[in-house]
Amino acid sequence: MIFSSTFRSLIILFLTGLLPTMASGAELMQTSEIKQGYKKHAALTQLYRWYLFYEHPEYGIDNALDILAEDINVKSGLGEANGHQQYSDRVAQLPADWKNAHNVGSPVVSIDEQGAIQLKTDITYLNEGMLEEGATRTAQLSYTMTLASNNTVLPKFTHIAIAQNEDGTTNEFQSSYRHNRVRSVVHYWMALIEDPSRNADPVKEILSDEFSLNFTSGSITSFDEFSRWLAGPGSQVVASTHKISNFSTTEITERTYTATMDLDWNGILPDSSEMTAKTKHHWVIEDDPKQRFPRIRTMDVDILEPFTPKP
Repeated sequence: MIFSSTFRSLIILFLTGLLPTMASGAELMQTSEIKQGYKKHAALTQLYRWYLFYEHPEYGIDNALDILAEDINVKSGLGEANGHQQYSDRVAQLPADWKNAHNVGSPVVSIDEQGAIQLKTDITYLNEGMLEEGATRTAQLSYTMTLASNNTVLPKFTHIAIAQNEDGTTNEFQSSYRHNRVRSVVHYWMALIEDPSRNADPVKEILSDEFSLNFTSGSITSFDEFSRWLAGPGSQVVASTHKISNFSTTEITERTYTATMDLDWNGILPDSSEMTAKTKHHWVIEDDPKQRFPRIRTMDVDILEPFTPKP
């Protein structure tokens, strides 16, 4: 008991420099949610990547094929496609001058006892170019998707079914590219730092050449420092996960964005006790649409609620 209490105190002080309070505004999660969190973030990473090709086909189809299993089955208004080649042939029929936007609703990810992943979400789809006289078409779509794990953190889609519920018009076309692109890297970051393997190497892909991660325990400005953090403070829990709320993104320049979000954190300590915390993150992100992900230039973290034993 003395060891457990001391261990918790050391984690709190080392990660935050703050003493815990007896009340926390962080959302409480079930133990199973905490353990599965990184897998759910990985699935959401792939969901938000799905729309890049449809919204900017000029950057090529490689990003889309990268998230699809070789035996992918896709059913949509274009018909049914099996495998990469049929899928590529189907989407090649889409007019290149159309403008498309996909506004993601509230996706739900479920993982069964065998590890199979299912993702369901509603989408508000906008199109400019399909209707005459510049009218913007809108459609309410429902997605049912299954994903299978592989030898990386990111699973791949094995089945995608898209059903149309409603169809109409709206007054204005608004791009969702920036939102979806930024959410993809946010969820990927969460998946990587929550992954129990503590493998730092994949994070290189989403960090700028010059980056600064300004955590409450100090700034990290090199990959070696990040690797040590992930193996040290970042690994002082058996499992952890974050839930995102109050997310927003703005454009600084054409390919540089901000992202602001609140994160509810729940973690499990080696003695099986659980803790919570709540932070606000402010990111600056650089985007090259030809790459799989944008890259994080800066990350600033404010503590809203310090690390606290779960009641």
